[in-house]
Amino acid sequence: MRHLFAPIILLATVVACTLSAADKRPNILFIFTDDHAPHAIGAYSDWLKDVNPTPEIDKLAAQGMLFENSFCTNSICGPSRAVIQTGKHSHKNGFMNNGNSFDWNQQTFPKLLQKAGYQTAIYGKSHLKGKPQGYDDWAVLPGQGLYYNPDLITPKGKITVDGYCTDIVTDMAVNYLKNKRDEDKPFMLMVQHKAPHRNWMPAARHLNLYDDIEIPEPDTLFDKWEDNAPAARHQELEIDRHMHLNYDLFVDLTADFKDPEPTMSTDRSAWHNMQRMSPEQLKAWRDAYAPKDAAFHKANLSGKDLVRWKFQRYLKNYLRCIKGVDESVGRLVDTLEELDLDENTIVIYSSDQGFYLGDHGWYDKRWMYEESLKMPFIAKWPGVTKPGSVSKKMIQNLDYAETFLDVANTPIPDDMQGRSLVPLLKGKKPRDWRKSIYYHYYEYPATHMIPRHNGIRTERYKLINFYQFDEWEFYDLKNDPEELNNLYENPEFKKLIEEHKEKLNDIIAHYDDTSDRAVKPEEWQKRVRAEGHARKPRPEKK
Repeated sequence: MRHLFAPIILLATVVACTLSAADKRPNILFIFTDDHAPHAIGAYSDWLKDVNPTPEIDKLAAQGMLFENSFCTNSICGPSRAVIQTGKHSHKNGFMNNGNSFDWNQQTFPKLLQKAGYQTAIYGKSHLKGKPQGYDDWAVLPGQGLYYNPDLITPKGKITVDGYCTDIVTDMAVNYLKNKRDEDKPFMLMVQHKAPHRNWMPAARHLNLYDDIEIPEPDTLFDKWEDNAPAARHQELEIDRHMHLNYDLFVDLTADFKDPEPTMSTDRSAWHNMQRMSPEQLKAWRDAYAPKDAAFHKANLSGKDLVRWKFQRYLKNYLRCIKGVDESVGRLVDTLEELDLDENTIVIYSSDQGFYLGDHGWYDKRWMYEESLKMPFIAKWPGVTKPGSVSKKMIQNLDYAETFLDVANTPIPDDMQGRSLVPLLKGKKPRDWRKSIYYHYYEYPATHMIPRHNGIRTERYKLINFYQFDEWEFYDLKNDPEELNNLYENPEFKKLIEEHKEKLNDIIAHYDDTSDRAVKPEEWQKRVRAEGHARKPRPEKK
């Protein structure tokens, strides 16, 4: 009988050892923001060194790896998140613009992690509509969500939580780590902040932060694009003409503000949010802004001086929102250490795309130009990733799902289109790593009037096709990093441009992008652009 039980005992020992090994697989903490441009992170740029906007994120970079060439596939909120969920380009996951609805029944990496024995949770901004699938616990903002006293959708229904959104989402994540997870299983926790999305409403404690600092202006603040980029002449995202004094910059904005007659698309979410704020919150708000508004009215600015004032107000509010995020990163990292989870947890910081911070006179994103295309990606993996390391390899949000699965020692499905970043995080330098990335933006005609376009970016060059208008742009990023000189009509670059058109066709075929890229009739082109120019900025109350 002793010999009969020996194989059973041996089998049980093997299973126990296997389970024990599985239990030691790394936890994943994914901290994700909305519209956080890399050049607003100290570890990426010294542009804001006197402001020191992100000490906690910078510390994370010093303890891990920073990716210098991290790009999105489609620079808009919902589609970026859909790509991360699926590891597939927008044309494959079905979520190409913010008007689409995400099919939660499709394959996603959280579902695969669940099957592999991971606990999964998400708190904050989902922006994919519908109830999240693949998560053991979740609470997500409906749509864009609110900065103050936000609603959240949970498995038990909608709730309203008093407080500031960044703090609330962080509190939920900390509570999960301390009280809700199964300590015998690895976890994948997604902490997804609304900040610093428009309308850039800071926490009450940060309303006067940076008042004594002058933010450095970008060199291209007054760029006018007349001789360079045809598509850029028709956009609607200028700080000068399209950033609203009342709704975007809070001049004289109160809960009972009288709404001017609408004449163009304007984001009024801050005004609507004020109508839900508590008396204490409203008082703190007006106590902070009223003196600044009075000084603005007294100055009676116009022309470039007014643009400069708008830039300062905008950037300070944007960076104040980021300060809340940076504090959240610190709290989450401290919680991991408090719970002795830090040595076996990968901490990743990223955002859904880049953002214009006055570059070229703009705000927002959407373009394939660098400020919009680049997204931060910082990863700390104790014992695996060398502290203070930097990768120059080209990566995309297309790679996140594959990376999470690889970390969990889980097979990566063949239909995913990215590749795992684990070899890079381990310090390896694969010779077969991609030499180019593909981009495709679909939301037109729509807010900000950025035309549909696709393109290819190599390590040095970028080719963009605004296909509905049959307009092309080509840039040498080495000699022209700010993309001020469109070389498409330059005969000296004809051969190089033709080579990149071939590369673009090849990468389109590689990713099987069969979406409509036809040139529109000339009548349609003139009508759509004329309708955009016919809209005038909304009246602003000074």
